[in-house]
Amino acid sequence: MSHDPAQYSPVFSIDVSADTSSGNMSPRPSEVGAALVALTRQLIESQQRQNQLLDQILQVNKQVLQASNQANSQRQNELTQWRNAHPKLVRSCKQALETLSNVQTEFLQNLADEVADSKEALTDSDYVFSEFLDRYGPRMAHLNGVLQVLNHLGG
Repeated sequence: MSHDPAQYSPVFSIDVSADTSSGNMSPRPSEVGAALVALTRQLIESQQRQNQLLDQILQVNKQVLQASNQANSQRQNELTQWRNAHPKLVRSCKQALETLSNVQTEFLQNLADEVADSKEALTDSDYVFSEFLDRYGPRMAHLNGVLQVLNHLGG
């Protein structure tokens, strides 16, 4: 089945071949140069705007860092004042921290021993793994939270 272009109405066909008889269709060098200059200007303007936005982001980041440093400094000053006002409690917190650190070490050793003893059961059974997490997970999380508080207060 051949597709003869003459069999279709000119309304339904478009000639996309180069027509050398109608003259030179290429743009003049001055038009190309002007287009390149315009595109280069747009590119430069875009880069300048991007640089302005980056400067604004940098300024905001500096402000956030400064505010964060001020808040940390204020918090540290308040904590120091509290420690100075409650020296006996600070000593008690330090002692509690030492004791609970030893408890944590023993707890972690028991946890590691449990994992070593039931390695296959933990990997093979979701039930055994869930029981393990239920037994050790909450205690570990709470103990870590208590140790953090005591560490801050006992400093």
